[in-house]
Amino acid sequence: MTACLQKQPGTRILGRWLAASLVLCGATSFSSAQGLSAELDATAASIESKVIEWRRDFHAHPELSNRETRTAGIVAEHLRSLGLEVRTGIAHTGVAALLRGAKPGPTIALRADMDALPVTEQTDVPFKSTVTTEFRGERVGVMHACGHDAHMAILMGVADVLARNKNGLSGQVLFIFQPAEEGAPEGERGGARLMLEEGLFEIARPKAVFGLHVIASLPTGVIGYRSGPMMAGSDSFKLEVRGRQTHGSRPWGGVDPIVASAQIIMGLQTIVSRQVDITDTPVVLSLGAIKGGIRFNIIPDAVEMIGTLRTFDDAVRSDVMERMRQTTSH
Repeated sequence: MTACLQKQPGTRILGRWLAASLVLCGATSFSSAQGLSAELDATAASIESKVIEWRRDFHAHPELSNRETRTAGIVAEHLRSLGLEVRTGIAHTGVAALLRGAKPGPTIALRADMDALPVTEQTDVPFKSTVTTEFRGERVGVMHACGHDAHMAILMGVADVLARNKNGLSGQVLFIFQPAEEGAPEGERGGARLMLEEGLFEIARPKAVFGLHVIASLPTGVIGYRSGPMMAGSDSFKLEVRGRQTHGSRPWGGVDPIVASAQIIMGLQTIVSRQVDITDTPVVLSLGAIKGGIRFNIIPDAVEMIGTLRTFDDAVRSDVMERMRQTTSH
């Protein structure tokens, strides 16, 4: 099932999305939600300029995974100003805050991600990112190219709206700001799993967790939803093809990992295009980087490849992973 709300101001949709979430989890009744929705609409409209300001500030000052120090500080300061119970430093830079409603009831959680990507921004907006950093030995730009700046600003706005209307709430709302959604740096741990291991739900165990993600294909002010998974599960992988170094003038004297890598790459591409029934469930298998060799006339002894697998179904995920193992080992 798919649906969307159209021709409504974005702040009004925000208020109604919040009210619907509270009804689904029993934090308020349907009749109460109708009145609460109007209050949420009005409050959301009053803070729209603040939400825009937060988003643009985050966009101009992006931080990579497990490095969201400034970002987390701004988030935590705002949540404390609302009188919420705030915990910081979860999974390095994660932030969580608890809002207690005036009446007893269940706990729900609302979640946003915090980290940016190693991407150089090529826009001309006044709040364009000019941040650069070292990443995998190269100087790269840093950008909120996946919308996490918007996600954080929205959730900060949601916290503001609900804190002002807590007398209408039955239960509690746990606000979760997750670091390293894009994946922790090599050799480090982070993200949702580490937040759970470090006791995130000891603060309060939610009945359900709600999240959202911006998407460019929908008009402003429209929310899309569907039954079943909306976003694909993501796996990252690294392959190392080992050969034997030799001079480029005598390739027979070694084992060429570049040629072997080319064969593997083509084989991996046929998994999705020829071996998986994508009419049943979508699958995407992509290589993002290939590294091997340092000179034009030397065949290297190894090639490294990294990539991502995106799936919606656990059985399909396992099947594709097994096909990847077969492709890379034969």
